[in-house]
Amino acid sequence: MTSQLAVRHPAWTIPGYLETRENHLTINGVDALTLVREYDSPLYVFSEPRIRSNIERLKRAGRLVNRPVRFCYASKANSNMRVLKTVRASGIDIEVNSGGELFKALRVGFRPHQIIFNGTSKTDAELDEAVGAGIYSINVDSIYEIELVEKAAQRVGKRANIALRLTPEIGTRSHLGLQTALLTSKFGISYSDVLDAFRRALLHPELLHVSGIHIHVGSQTPDVEPFAEAFKAMWEHLVTLHRETGHALEHINLGGGIPVNYLRDKSMADQLPEHERDMLGAELEPSEVLSAALNVARESARAASAEHLLDRVTILLEPGRSIIADAGLVLTTVRNIKRRPETNDVWLLTDAGYNLLLSMNNYKWYYHLVSASRAEATSDTDYKVAGPLCDSGDVYFDIEREGRLPDYRSLPAAVQPGEVLALLNSGAYSLAQMFHYNGRPLPAAVMVREDGKVDLIRRRDTYEDLVTNDVW
Repeated sequence: MTSQLAVRHPAWTIPGYLETRENHLTINGVDALTLVREYDSPLYVFSEPRIRSNIERLKRAGRLVNRPVRFCYASKANSNMRVLKTVRASGIDIEVNSGGELFKALRVGFRPHQIIFNGTSKTDAELDEAVGAGIYSINVDSIYEIELVEKAAQRVGKRANIALRLTPEIGTRSHLGLQTALLTSKFGISYSDVLDAFRRALLHPELLHVSGIHIHVGSQTPDVEPFAEAFKAMWEHLVTLHRETGHALEHINLGGGIPVNYLRDKSMADQLPEHERDMLGAELEPSEVLSAALNVARESARAASAEHLLDRVTILLEPGRSIIADAGLVLTTVRNIKRRPETNDVWLLTDAGYNLLLSMNNYKWYYHLVSASRAEATSDTDYKVAGPLCDSGDVYFDIEREGRLPDYRSLPAAVQPGEVLALLNSGAYSLAQMFHYNGRPLPAAVMVREDGKVDLIRRRDTYEDLVTNDVW
């Protein structure tokens, strides 16, 4: 009897999506090096099947709780028009954060009743556009903004749908800059002011329809408890409001924050602080979030004899990162190499800097780095890796020496200029935040389809694009 050894795949692979073939990285069967040859480097690559799969995971979670649930893709994570088109075709709704994102959502085919609008500093023009379009909800960020929306409703001649965003002082184990339900954050209405805000919002029902309440605890939240605590806070305000005024809210918006596992490959995890490992490697299921939220609401509803109110409520979630992060990657080419005899370091200089991956600089965010040219080779050699920008902070490690990123990246031995590397799980907050530092034309982006066809979804900039809006 002949025994067969199981084929060992790198830990970062995802069957049917991120795989290896003939030592090359493939994305839905398409060779990464072929993509670089055709579309140049650096290059954003997105997987349409993976986006659809991530959305289907959310929809399954919604079906499991047997309650009305709506998912509104947080377009700030990635508002490329082809990405938005894929999201819309997958059957969910959208959350926008500016007039520009509202414009893109409407242009790509989302209907007004599918759109919610967040933001702390909405302009009069943006409010006029949102009210005029008749969107599902404008999430009001302050008591002052209630008056601004009323004025927009008067100008436009149409009643506005609003929800109030609550800041209930709920912390998470995510980056402090990603926590948005703390009183030290800029978002939302303090919990002590929420009932007064609702009373104010109900003064002119001919101008405002108060439909819901909203909380977002923050991005990449690794635990279920903050979500449950947030839902409980909103539910209690809903009940109190109904008792005082008779007004019944129609929806509770739990925001986003469902995490992505950035550490499927744990080979460098021990070089990260424990709290970073816990956050980056989180595997919280959306069904757990919804179940925990509903459990606390049911207990409170029974205690308050308010089950009839809970029966009317639709739950909204605003997933962004969990839909697009692991559906995208950045391909970058090693352009230069240098050795430091004094430190015995080998430096790899790539063509992808923090102008393409801002979170790596802002939050010292970890994107797992692999060789796309030698994807099956053992990564057993340490390198210092950096980008091309004229900035000492343009490095793939924590230059401030606070240990928030590994000091070295492990790749196969003898990496040389021309080798293509891949930064995985970089589909969220990369393309959306890129900028022209050092006069660098921004890269192309492609989408790989189910059938292996590749579509260009963003043209690479030319030098002419760098001066398009300059007046000289």
